[in-house]
Amino acid sequence: MPSLKSLKNRIASVKSTQKITKAMKMVAAAKLRRAQEAAEAARPYAERMEAVLASLATKADRGESASKLLVGTGRDDVHLVVVATSERGLCGAFNTNIVRGARLKIDALLRAGKQVKILCVGKKGRAALRRFYGDMIIDTIDMSHVRRLGFADAQPIAERVIDMFNAGEFDVAWLFYAKFKSALVQFVTEQQLIPARLPEAGEAAAAESVVEYEPSEEQILETLLPRNIAVQIFRALLENAASEQGSRMTAMDNATRNAGDMINRLTLQYNRSRQAAITTELTEIISGAEAL
Repeated sequence: MPSLKSLKNRIASVKSTQKITKAMKMVAAAKLRRAQEAAEAARPYAERMEAVLASLATKADRGESASKLLVGTGRDDVHLVVVATSERGLCGAFNTNIVRGARLKIDALLRAGKQVKILCVGKKGRAALRRFYGDMIIDTIDMSHVRRLGFADAQPIAERVIDMFNAGEFDVAWLFYAKFKSALVQFVTEQQLIPARLPEAGEAAAAESVVEYEPSEEQILETLLPRNIAVQIFRALLENAASEQGSRMTAMDNATRNAGDMINRLTLQYNRSRQAAITTELTEIISGAEAL
């Protein structure tokens, strides 16, 4: 049985941990609101961008002069998988779920005989993927210096992906991130970046059919397609930021409650041990008195 001193020290240690987890929960809750507002504000623009591109794509020439970002290279031998995760831990299963989704895709591509290259955005994704696909990771983009996400943070990542595509380093690009729904629910999302997988041109495209574009649709697509990649990556980073804080807030809340339960159990054990020690001392005193 542990000594009273060791139990007392352990109770103090758990109480200190509880204070830390409670503080982290409060910080995550404060950051979550701002991150959620940013993620929700970015969704309409990104979705509208895809709708406009879908409308343009239906009218543009898809021949040899068409943008490769739209029609692809005609091959699908080499795939680039961009895995966006966090720079910090203690956020529950947030990073694990994204990595699991990316692994399922990578394994499926490998079984199909494809070559896979991995670009990690955030060091937590690299740490998890390195154990299984160390030789496939081409680089890790460090986002630890970013305090508040802006479009300028997504632009270099998009330029890196486009430059690799233009250099013929891959044929298809995929993006993995967690879409925020609530503090308790985040969905791992798989999105094809290159060639652009646009929504079906439905009523919105039909309504825009009377619009005449100047310059031509092909020229507009040449400008909008690279920007769309940056917009989609920016949206993914914002969704990840909100999902990370929501997952961290939930994880720290659970940790705080678990620490409280552990403190109660240890306190009960401490009181029982202390009572047993006192009873033993009293028994010894009484026995000694009777012996006299």
